[in-house]
Amino acid sequence: MSDLLEEALTLYSGKIYRGAKELRGSLLVLEGAHDVAYGEVVKIYGLDGMERLGRALEAGVEQTLIEVLGNVEGLSTDVLVKPTGSTFKIRVSEELVGRMFNGRFEPIDEFPPIVSGELRDITGAPINPISREHPSQFIQTGVSAIDGMFSLVRGQKLPIFSVSGLPHDQLAAQVARQATVRGEGESFAVVFAGIGLTRNEANFFIEQFEKSGAIERMVAIINLAEDPPIERLMTPHIALTVAEYLAFDMDMHVLVIMTDMTNYCEALRELSAARGEVPGRLGYPGYMYSDLASIYERAGVIKGKRGSLTLLPMLTMPGGDLRHPVPDLTGYITEGQIILSQDLYARGVYPPINVLPSLSRLMRAGIGPGKTREDHAYVADQLYDAYSKGVRARDLAKIVGEINLSERMRRYVKFAEAFEQEFLSQSFYENRSLEETLDRAWRVLSVLPEEELVRIPVEIIKKYHPSYR
Repeated sequence: MSDLLEEALTLYSGKIYRGAKELRGSLLVLEGAHDVAYGEVVKIYGLDGMERLGRALEAGVEQTLIEVLGNVEGLSTDVLVKPTGSTFKIRVSEELVGRMFNGRFEPIDEFPPIVSGELRDITGAPINPISREHPSQFIQTGVSAIDGMFSLVRGQKLPIFSVSGLPHDQLAAQVARQATVRGEGESFAVVFAGIGLTRNEANFFIEQFEKSGAIERMVAIINLAEDPPIERLMTPHIALTVAEYLAFDMDMHVLVIMTDMTNYCEALRELSAARGEVPGRLGYPGYMYSDLASIYERAGVIKGKRGSLTLLPMLTMPGGDLRHPVPDLTGYITEGQIILSQDLYARGVYPPINVLPSLSRLMRAGIGPGKTREDHAYVADQLYDAYSKGVRARDLAKIVGEINLSERMRRYVKFAEAFEQEFLSQSFYENRSLEETLDRAWRVLSVLPEEELVRIPVEIIKKYHPSYR
């Protein structure tokens, strides 16, 4: 044992373990560490004299598995390991807003660490169903497809399903910049959790948040792909712990954006394999459903609390497969889904939201008179109905030729094109109010004869249709 380790040994009282059986990447295997509990944070001292933190992934009779947080360069099996007796906790206070941290909750914005405030365990717990209040207030994202057709409601869990190569990162940054709540005197904040990002992706988000000034009302947790897998598991829990404090202690309306939850699940699978657990479907652990639920169910509105916690997780579907375990399980837990389309993106539509398989199950509770506008629900239904007919007509035209379609079918083909180009498509920096979104919807619907607007009452048509204004 080196002099540095011996010196460190004399600084502490209590149980300290000397030496490790094995070091596999960022995993440290200890024997005889009976006092270390599952999830407990430990301090690790190597030959280089550095203090590192670790977290117990497995606490067994024969061996204990520790995941080292941060850089393992210079670390060997010649170590001292000291249990701290507690799980991973972070400090929460008003000073969090406007700050950026890594997956270990260390500042990455050149400002000092948070030293004041309450220490809170990041594990958290789902909201008790008895304490939940039904979500009923609209959140404006500035994106027409979401606001107009799949409205996000305070306290909702609405995932966005994407495929590698599609602009889900741009959409996440745009929503983070633009999202707001309607109403006087309402405090709003965004908590962004970047999970397993490449350096280029992380730099993109940081640049977007700083240039736009959005960071002033945000808390950003940025975890890199090169960081240990355990930090990818900690990142969403840290983000939600911060969000819970802002929402339920500071009475703010908080939108949590997480990207990419598939990276989280991959880390869960990797660490499950390292622990030697029996794999489930496609190698993912059998408890992945309950693990994801423990994250998603922390969002909501609590009775008697003014604030709310809304969750917008993004995930990439391997091979675009909706039946893959990650999107499949996510769909069971959350209240709808927004699906991005490769075909729309290839045709230059941004954001490429495929409206036909997408839905927001809580939309009806958050729109209408006194919340958005009286025509909102009718317009959304009519857009969906007309676009589905337009897509079918366009597919038929590919077979028989557009010239062989009926006049009515050609109208719907024209509507589908107008819908995609004038309503669905908008620029990355275009922030549309809900009123502008609905007015655009009416202009697009005016492509069709009034008798085709079967899902809108006559009095609403006469009040909002462009031909009557």
